[in-house]
Amino acid sequence: MDLRQMEYLVALADEQHFTRAAAVCGVSQSGLSAAIRGLELELGGQLFSRTTRRVEPTDAGLALLPYAREVLSQASAGRDAVVRVTRELSGQLRVGAEQCLGLVDVPALLERFHRRYPQVVIHFTQAGSYDLLDMVRAGELDAAFVANSDHLGTLSRVEIGRRPILLLCPPGDALASQGSASWCDLDGRDYVDFHESWAVRSINDELCRSHGIHRRVRCTVNDIHTLLDLVHRGLGAALVPQTIAAKPQAAGLAVLQLPPDRMTEWVVSAVTAPTNAETAAAVHLLELVAS
Repeated sequence: MDLRQMEYLVALADEQHFTRAAAVCGVSQSGLSAAIRGLELELGGQLFSRTTRRVEPTDAGLALLPYAREVLSQASAGRDAVVRVTRELSGQLRVGAEQCLGLVDVPALLERFHRRYPQVVIHFTQAGSYDLLDMVRAGELDAAFVANSDHLGTLSRVEIGRRPILLLCPPGDALASQGSASWCDLDGRDYVDFHESWAVRSINDELCRSHGIHRRVRCTVNDIHTLLDLVHRGLGAALVPQTIAAKPQAAGLAVLQLPPDRMTEWVVSAVTAPTNAETAAAVHLLELVAS
């Protein structure tokens, strides 16, 4: 067993999809598959059950997973300890993020940044993507993690990943037994959606406009768990990124795929001021994101 295999194991367990896990690790799908097969041969047991739709850890995989996470954590802490004594960085880091982006674990990232650069004072703000972009433009934030890739002007953007938009319905909904929905299925329904400051709201609005879908947003929220609770209670359906549909609180809801469309992708990015105005703290934060 080596660190790379542990990284692949954790990514595949989290993503439950070979292509997405390979993208997270920056490796080809065939390379990741070969590494997992090699690990299974070495340990003498199957670590993942594979179907046409998803990949899930077996009991053996679940048994190994916490040790793999600990190995990666210790390796990360070791690298950070070396950086801490070889690089001096002080000042402050002002960073923001939209809630539950999924593709980047912001609290874990800030923890690692703090380990590497303990002299830097971190100020963290949670808000909708559009509010965060305004704060970066105004010089109030050094960096922000947002779910938006349009109308950025001179801001610098590093894409972190993409996920599809899915439809969530209450268990008793007429569509609940289907695995996918047509555009006609979305028309004339009641919906729960996020406030206009969230990027996913503008994605949903534009998606519906482009396909002639008339929808009634009966409930507007600023919290993911409230949205899921309202859908559970039958207050409406919801168009959400795959990372939200995969949350434990969404268990029991019907999850439907939408027809392929370029606008049904939810893109997560790290955004900073123009390159010539980036702070040293923001540059080092993006280095951690890239690694």
